[in-house]
Amino acid sequence: METERRKSFKEFYPYYLAEHSDSLNRVLHFVGTWVVVLVAAAALLSRQWNLLWLCPLAGYGFAWAGHFFFQKNRPATFKQPLFSLLADFVMWWHLLTRKIQF
Repeated sequence: METERRKSFKEFYPYYLAEHSDSLNRVLHFVGTWVVVLVAAAALLSRQWNLLWLCPLAGYGFAWAGHFFFQKNRPATFKQPLFSLLADFVMWWHLLTRKIQF
């Protein structure tokens, strides 16, 4: 079992990508992050702050489904939550800009 903690984000991100190598897992993360971005934008624009509770539900719901059903591993969130959250948005951006593939 992987127990080593990465000390920097630069060190963490390649590990994060390896933990998200399954294409369906990446698709689910991508969709979930889009939902988070859209819900957060809607909450900000409409000033309906009660919508924000949907962000973790959508983000983690899609991501954890990808891990449990396709990648078959434990989400990195359980090991390093802050780096994992940042890495999810970086991976989303890299997928959106085609720096990495699904």
